[in-house]
Amino acid sequence: MSDPPDTPEAAGSPPARPSGLQPLLRRLHFYAGVFVAPLLVVAAITGGLYAIAPSLEQVVYRDQLHTSSSGDARPVAEQVGAAVRLRPDLTLSAVRPAASPGDTTRVLFDDPTLGESERQAVFIDPVTLESTGQLVSYGSSAALPLRAWLSGLHRNLHLGEPGRIYSELAASWLWVVALGGLALWISQARRRRSAEHFATFDAQATGRNRTRNRHGVIGVWLVVGLVFLSATGLTWSKYAGDNVAELRTALKWTTPTVVTAVGDHGDHHADHGAEPQPDASSMIGELDRVLDAARAAGVDEAVEVTVPSGAGTAFTVTETRQPWQFSPDSVAVDGATGHIVDESRFGDWPLAAQLTNWGIALHMGILFGWINQLVLLLLSIALLALIIRGYQMWWQRRPRRSGRLTVGRPPVRGALLRLPAPSATAVIVIAVAIGWFLPLLGLSLAVFVLVDAVISRWPRRRAD
Repeated sequence: MSDPPDTPEAAGSPPARPSGLQPLLRRLHFYAGVFVAPLLVVAAITGGLYAIAPSLEQVVYRDQLHTSSSGDARPVAEQVGAAVRLRPDLTLSAVRPAASPGDTTRVLFDDPTLGESERQAVFIDPVTLESTGQLVSYGSSAALPLRAWLSGLHRNLHLGEPGRIYSELAASWLWVVALGGLALWISQARRRRSAEHFATFDAQATGRNRTRNRHGVIGVWLVVGLVFLSATGLTWSKYAGDNVAELRTALKWTTPTVVTAVGDHGDHHADHGAEPQPDASSMIGELDRVLDAARAAGVDEAVEVTVPSGAGTAFTVTETRQPWQFSPDSVAVDGATGHIVDESRFGDWPLAAQLTNWGIALHMGILFGWINQLVLLLLSIALLALIIRGYQMWWQRRPRRSGRLTVGRPPVRGALLRLPAPSATAVIVIAVAIGWFLPLLGLSLAVFVLVDAVISRWPRRRAD
């Protein structure tokens, strides 16, 4: 028994063989869907959990992050001093003062026993100066253990650098699958000369046509979100991420940083060997002056104050990623005088750097708060539904009378060879260029082509 016709009008006569790039897109979409989709399933599940991590963090660590104390907050210097007395064995690194009443102040310490990008956080009640707990803080977003664990799960499955291959493969192929599927869906709508069910479910469809309609419509609604997740995810990847970083540097799209050198101290210390260490107690005493100067300069939202690691270096005050924070400014402040040494205004950043900052915050579920997180969670669930429909459609293509447990046949091969020479050459050149910039995409595509060539040489089994 043959497959049911794809469209009602195809029932009376054999459908015309698609021409142009459509057969090539169909075969690429098929192989990517079958073999890359399992990685996308893992990325969708772990990404959905990571998306809601900021809200989970507020619930799980409520006792550390919040306090019920009422009254006037003590000076930040006293709050930091209380934390230093608790951990005199560690080096003070930074402080995140309480952003609003009811929040605790987070004092961050460098700890040689912790991993890369990890710091020890001591939480201080700004009113009573009592500690509400200590936790490990990760990265520039100061993620606490639960969010950091979910981040690692999403990024590398807690397998270290080898595990990052999975997430980079998923991110590299996601945009290919999404845009290729959209192109195929548009092509089908044009062949039918009807856009009636291009973006809406067809209640009259049955069998594989119904499955395909669900698959296509879900893909239409998700395509922008999927391409966004792919592009922003690649910025964190290993191999493609390095290429993105080099491109941004070459085009001067990097995020500006503030200069922290005060006067001529930097040259003086370079000439005379080791840089003298600043006095910890004097630095702590300068914190309130530094914060007052930063607020006067307009850096007055939730901030992180980086403590100088050497003499002749200014404090850095940077607005942290928070919901509805669209323009994180930063200033360097001379702690001794309170003078602004340098500043970095978001409005002066290159457009690419601004978009990157927004994209990262959006991908992390921070930019728009819980709304952002809910949308990402729904996007992850919808991606799972899209993949399930794709596999269902593949299963429904299987031969019905073979007597064997089998699945649907792949689309016809040889699509590239049937293209005109200029078109085929253009496809190859573009594929090589994309493969160079996205190495894991290029390598896996080469493997697909090789495997497909080997399979094509196997003798065909006799049809039942």
